[in-house]
Amino acid sequence: MEDKTLVCQDCGKEFIFTVGEQQFYKEKGFDNEPKRCKECRDKRKAARRASREEAPAE
Repeated sequence: MEDKTLVCQDCGKEFIFTVGEQQFYKEKGFDNEPKRCKECRDKRKAARRASREEAPAE
C-alpha cells in the first residue's frame, strides 16, 4: 500500500490519502475513499453542527 493523491470534490485541491488513513478506513470497514480534503470535511462538520444547534428542540 502507498499514499494516494486524491482531488477534493468541493474545492478541487489535491490532497494525500496516507497509508495510515487507508488502514484506518479499512479497519472501520469503509469501502469508499474520502471525497473531500481535511479542510472541506472540517467545514462540513462545522456547518452540520451549527445547523443542529439552531434547530428548535421538539
